[in-house]
Amino acid sequence: MAQQLTKYEKGLFILRSAQCPYTEKNVNAILEAAKAKFNLEAQVIDFRDAKTVQQSPSAFGTFCIIHNGTILSYHPISNTRFVNIMKKK
Repeated sequence: MAQQLTKYEKGLFILRSAQCPYTEKNVNAILEAAKAKFNLEAQVIDFRDAKTVQQSPSAFGTFCIIHNGTILSYHPISNTRFVNIMKKK
C-alpha cells in the first residue's frame, strides 16, 4: 500500500467506488470546498473493478482522500469533516 501511495504525492485525490450512494453527494461537496476554501482542484479516481481496488493505497479500498501523499481519510467523510482536517494541515 505504501508503494501505491507514491502515485499521489502532489495534489488532492479522491479515490472511490460506487459502493455507497452517499459518496456522490459527499464527494461533490468536498470538491466544491477544496476549490473554494483551499484553492485546490481535486482529481477524482473511480475504482471500476476489483484489480483497481486491490491496488489502492488504503486498506479500505472503496474510498480514500489523499493530499500531497498523506491519507486524510480512508472512509467516506462529510464536507465539514474534510474542511476541519484540511484546516489542521
